[in-house]
Amino acid sequence: MGQTGDTAPIAELLDERQHLLDVARWMLGNETAAEDAVTETYRRWYTLTDNQRAGITDTRVWLTRNTGTICLARLSVPERRLPNSGGKSTETTTSFDRALVEEIGDVMLNALAALSPAERAAFVLNDVFAMPPETVADIVGQSPHHCAELADRARRSLRTSRAHPTTPQQHDKIVRGVRQACVMTDAPHLVSLLSPHAAAFFDGGGKIRALTRPVHGDQHVARVLLTLFAPRPDTTLHLNSANGRTAIVVRHNDQVAGVISFDIADHHVTHVWAVLNPDKLRSWNHPHRPSDGHGSGGV
Repeated sequence: MGQTGDTAPIAELLDERQHLLDVARWMLGNETAAEDAVTETYRRWYTLTDNQRAGITDTRVWLTRNTGTICLARLSVPERRLPNSGGKSTETTTSFDRALVEEIGDVMLNALAALSPAERAAFVLNDVFAMPPETVADIVGQSPHHCAELADRARRSLRTSRAHPTTPQQHDKIVRGVRQACVMTDAPHLVSLLSPHAAAFFDGGGKIRALTRPVHGDQHVARVLLTLFAPRPDTTLHLNSANGRTAIVVRHNDQVAGVISFDIADHHVTHVWAVLNPDKLRSWNHPHRPSDGHGSGGV
């Protein structure tokens, strides 16, 4: 190892390790398994020669790629047993640790557990950590296009697994309320429409500076939505159908800049799915009039 080449501020080193632990914890669902995967990642790093390490242009990307690859390999082994301090196998990678459950909810985690390893990896790496398509493809071992399909399939599975018998009329009413609260910058009303454990995901596809991590909790989700939809004279919100349900379509200078879909249960929004990736919005950007004329409000 070079005397200066591997030197970095301690804060950066700790941030790097925490990033790897976050990736591993989301993929494996267990703190013990995550620690083990990250330890293996660093073991691989230190088995490289000095020349091999010198040839790595981005250490963080290399480490993330290896952590993802290790996690994917372990996800592919059914009911892999994890060692505890006593050396006995007591849990599996499908038993999620409490911290992660509290962070994103056990319903979501159970849905993640039902995905195939490739779907779960593609979703976590793309939607949760907003990694470049090439990096996701390298980890999953598929083409970027196929990884995008895996992530889309995972989203559909996640939404289906959390489906509740909310009628289209109820769904439409709540989404209209969300839009109105955003138009009026009415934070208290917006919060009242959200579940206390609401979560928001943002798909920027690496093409726009979107949030790279999900946002959790009604107060935090409301704040992010109000910031995203901050009043501007050239930005408007419309209601339109997306995947058979009412969604909010954001237009900026007559171009669709975002499609925001919602999962609703018990008259409250449980999940927000914001597609901001320009590539995924191309099909929306052809001349057409808003379906309901709700373009006023200057949002």
